[in-house]
Amino acid sequence: MRVLLSVIVIMLGSYSLITQNFEIMPYMFFVLGVLFLITGSVELKAKRKTSAIVSILAVPFMFFVAIYTF
Repeated sequence: MRVLLSVIVIMLGSYSLITQNFEIMPYMFFVLGVLFLITGSVELKAKRKTSAIVSILAVPFMFFVAIYTF
């Protein structure tokens, strides 16, 4: 799941940079937030609390940016 979300984020970001069309950036930020949420939960299960907390704290910011730019 993380690999698929990472590929989607890279594709959306590359498309935006190449075409200078930034209308799809909210979708990229939303997918990036989901990716950070999944990464945080995996890190939490692996007993790496510091990485998990940083990842999970980034999620509300990503969702806020995605909603704000919609």
